Amino acid sequence: MAVALPNGAIVAIASGYGANLAVSAITNASPGVATSTAHALVNGDFVEVSSGWGRLDQKVVRVSGVTANTFNLENIDTTLISIYPAGSGTGTVRKITGYTQLSQILSSASSGGDQQFLTFQFLESDSQKQIPTFKNAAGLTFSVADDPTQAGFILASTANDDRLKRAVRVTLPSASILSYNAYISINKTPSLTVNELMAIQATLSLLAEPVRY
Repeated sequence: MAVALPNGAIVAIASGYGANLAVSAITNASPGVATSTAHALVNGDFVEVSSGWGRLDQKVVRVSGVTANTFNLENIDTTLISIYPAGSGTGTVRKITGYTQLSQILSSASSGGDQQFLTFQFLESDSQKQIPTFKNAAGLTFSVADDPTQAGFILASTANDDRLKRAVRVTLPSASILSYNAYISINKTPSLTVNELMAIQATLSLLAEPVRY
């Protein structure tokens, strides 16, 4: 059993990407091994994955076990063929070349992601049953102290305007990492409450479940 405080966590937004690299195969393994000829990635790089496998598509994954033409998708288990049909995971990856910190975060909140169910009952039964169906779209909202000169504020504002997805990395005090892919939007009008810091709201609309390292 363990508990932890988030104090000291650092949130950073992707500030640059490399070119798309073709992935010709991904193994059904734990971790999945991707084949990409002369990819030039190194251990520890983070990549955004575009894949024919819906459960993998749009995740931001750390690279490990690098060889000249292959690399591991660290912490990604693709052994279940019913979810990851053999031969169907091909696509592309692109390296995140830099991150910029979103500083002065005052608070955060998560929303969505809750499991939905189909509830049914047979005529001959005296009780209902449930089958899990889908999960609601998930998001994170950060309250950020208003300072439009901060580099992270400027990048978040750019993401709000261009509507391009961005990788987001949360580094916890334990050095664990939460890796997200999201659309970022902000309310550019700061709060104006007496005796409280002026703040704006930055919202991350998540494209896939986070990967934890």
